[in-house]
Amino acid sequence: MRLTACIAAVVAALCLTACSGPEPFGDGGPITPDQAVRGALEADDDRLETGEHTDVWTFTAARGQRYLATLESGDFDPYLIVRGAGVSLENDDSGRATRDSLVDFIAAEDGEVSVTVTSYAPGETGDYRLRVRRIRDQGEPEVQSLRLGRSRTGTLEAGGARRESGQYVAIHEFEGRSGDVVDIRLTSGDFDPYLEISGPDGFADANDDDPNDGLNSRLVAALPADGTYRITVTSYTPGQIGRYQLTAATADAATAAQWSTGMEAAAGSRLSMGDTIRGALAAGDEQLGSGEYVDGYRFIGSRGQRVRIEATSSAFDTYLMLTLPDGGQRENDDGPDGTDARMDEVLPADGEYVIRVTSYAPGETGAYRLSLSAGQESERQQGVQAGQRVFAVMVGVSDYGGTTSNLPYTDEDAVNLEAELRRQGVLNPASVVLTNAQATRASVTAAIQRVAAQAGPDDVFLFFFSGHGVQHPTTSDRELDGQSEHLVLRDGEISDVELARMLGNVRARLSMIVLDACFSGGFAREVVSRPGVMGVFSSEEDLTSMVADRFQAGGYLSHFLRTGLAGRADENGDRLVTAGELATYLRRQFRSEVHGVEAETSDGQRNYQNLVIDRGGVQVDDVVIRLAGA
Repeated sequence: MRLTACIAAVVAALCLTACSGPEPFGDGGPITPDQAVRGALEADDDRLETGEHTDVWTFTAARGQRYLATLESGDFDPYLIVRGAGVSLENDDSGRATRDSLVDFIAAEDGEVSVTVTSYAPGETGDYRLRVRRIRDQGEPEVQSLRLGRSRTGTLEAGGARRESGQYVAIHEFEGRSGDVVDIRLTSGDFDPYLEISGPDGFADANDDDPNDGLNSRLVAALPADGTYRITVTSYTPGQIGRYQLTAATADAATAAQWSTGMEAAAGSRLSMGDTIRGALAAGDEQLGSGEYVDGYRFIGSRGQRVRIEATSSAFDTYLMLTLPDGGQRENDDGPDGTDARMDEVLPADGEYVIRVTSYAPGETGAYRLSLSAGQESERQQGVQAGQRVFAVMVGVSDYGGTTSNLPYTDEDAVNLEAELRRQGVLNPASVVLTNAQATRASVTAAIQRVAAQAGPDDVFLFFFSGHGVQHPTTSDRELDGQSEHLVLRDGEISDVELARMLGNVRARLSMIVLDACFSGGFAREVVSRPGVMGVFSSEEDLTSMVADRFQAGGYLSHFLRTGLAGRADENGDRLVTAGELATYLRRQFRSEVHGVEAETSDGQRNYQNLVIDRGGVQVDDVVIRLAGA
């Protein structure tokens, strides 16, 4: 450690002793949960292959315990990598208005966890503060009392009560009277505030942005009954934390009058799930810019909720528009029956939605019927059962025993995928992990035969490989480039034709072939050859695949497959990861994280690594896995 770092350590220690007690200073090593440490990334520290300096801290985790790792620095853009105890996660920014990094995780098993402190950009150095905390079961957030006419300050804290969708929450309650109009305001300089209110008789309302005060949130609401009302303080974006100020007061006469006329008229009547109402488009109603009359209705929805909205009329051709909490809009003209309109939606966010009933042609009028009801999964999705339905053979070879060059992390790719699927509760006990010396031709062939034979028509069969891939010249007219592709095992190779033959008898509902190896895209034409098979390959047929050192993974595909199946690919929050969602997530991650990663052909031509996905006959809404809680 350089002299300047030692001096900085002494100064930091003196300050902390005076303020809040000493925090150890070091460059890695054991850390005790619930204790903060200080350190410095320095020019002579170890580096990732991509050039970032690292310090590695370790601690022993307990299975099922939730931990929160936070990394702060004023000198560089912090980046955290957490590995071990069945966990493989990383984070750049915590979501608030700083660059600090945060990883919130639950240990899947007992064991040592490594917490790697590094930077977002290569070569950055400077001081940092790392803390790993054990998070106790929060249950319901603590409810704080609030008196109308008073302000309260508070903090959304990392490790506090948190929704499944990722937003931290704080709860305040007040006593209200029927007919009162309350004006509630939420401000913060640290996060994008979001307000919700609920109370007697099923009353609920929400607001994101105050049109007169930027991102700050404001709700003006008429209370329907005497009783206790609950205000939920949260953020629009998951994971955001920081201080806030909440004010709730009886609205003044001008505000109450404005709300009762302008605001209610603009937003329309309120609907609850299961409501069916009758209305009419008439001359004098609000009109769209293109001349159609329109009626508006509001309802409160939550992320992942399925809804069906139907508008029917014998007087005009109905048209539905749905405005989302973020201002986005979805539309529908004709449902399955003629000119009636129907929308089946999975709501993308918590908050207030606005339904607008209008007509297809300008100036049409007449009576209509509008219904809002709970939606249903498609028939194909309803048939997908929860539980241990994934039958997997997961192969990772890092140590090739001297037959070819070794690879870093590729064996861990298989182990970590197994741990994640097990943590999600979807992995069948018949599944097999084969690494290094275990991954022979005979053992892989036998494992595929044994596991695939147990996968039935309601199950998913997954074959995963991370390791070397090679090409060999061939005279087969199926290989347009004259090269056949092979996976390299510990004692030999399996060709694309051989693998296709091994997988030909699988009778699962869905088969997924995931290959993270050089030239793996060349397997697509052989293995994606019948209905129900989806192939995902880390590179194109004639290009190499690179090691994902930044994520301490053998390959980028391995890393992003694992995080996608952990729930990040569940774009709409319905706890189903579909084939379309997984494909979109993987492509998006490759565009953002693998863009510009160089690859080359077997004869030295240079290009870039690109993902290959072939869904074959697998539809975008076909379910890959049903996550816990679905």
